[in-house]
Amino acid sequence: MKHILIPTDFSENAQKALAYAVHLMKHEVCTFYVLNTFTPASIYATTVYDTQGAIQQGLGAVYKERSEKKLQREIDIVKEWYADKDHHFVKLASYNLLLHEIKEMVDQYSIDFIVMGTQGASGLKEIFLGSQTMHTIKNAKVPVLCVPAQANCKEPKEIVFATDYNLSLENKGISLVRDICQKHSSRLVFLNAYYGIDLDESQVETKSALDQYFKASAHLFQQSDGMDVLEALKDFDSRHNIDLLVMIHNKHSFFENLLFTPVINTLVHHITQPFLVIPSLNNH
Repeated sequence: MKHILIPTDFSENAQKALAYAVHLMKHEVCTFYVLNTFTPASIYATTVYDTQGAIQQGLGAVYKERSEKKLQREIDIVKEWYADKDHHFVKLASYNLLLHEIKEMVDQYSIDFIVMGTQGASGLKEIFLGSQTMHTIKNAKVPVLCVPAQANCKEPKEIVFATDYNLSLENKGISLVRDICQKHSSRLVFLNAYYGIDLDESQVETKSALDQYFKASAHLFQQSDGMDVLEALKDFDSRHNIDLLVMIHNKHSFFENLLFTPVINTLVHHITQPFLVIPSLNNH
């Protein structure tokens, strides 16, 4: 059974993320923890009057009740769209900051991965520049699946794993990718940007190990010459239509440097596919 955490602010984008997650995991035994956090300013107010303190506590209960009702409505909607007897939903309404609550919930419920929606017309820009999602990606101990507003709820038949082969197969995120590939009969493409430096011995060994690890799924290895990673992704997507992009987040990867890559300005309006970002074991 998989345990999946889905934060929501009840926006259309958050609802899209919930729907995508449910569709992605169809006919698989899962528990979806749908989380809403609230921090109303009025509860933070301080006063010398004891009666005011009681009012503030009452406000907290009111916010919680409203949150739980909205959570149930979101769950009811997605259950109507994708009825699945293997899916169980738990609503979580919490008076806390979102990032703090996510950290606590990941540990408390043994979360396998997090699903978050991104906003605006430029999904890629929101993923890398958006505050909540970016902070979650940088600090989460589990993979984060980011779903842009324009993403379609369809099976990920074409998955691209952008990698420099500096990774460990002991990373549970890699097994998640394998599960998705096998579940949806996906083709997995390992895309490596070539900067004029050949793979070292360790990278070659990892590439060979990945070949064996994904032997039950259709997969291939592709090297992009004369392009950086974002250019290679855009080029590949123009020819093959990427359904899901996968990457490892580690301290010295291209992912960490995307904010400083000029080409991102040309891609933010075009890349609309979901992204699965896997934390490096070194980040734990």
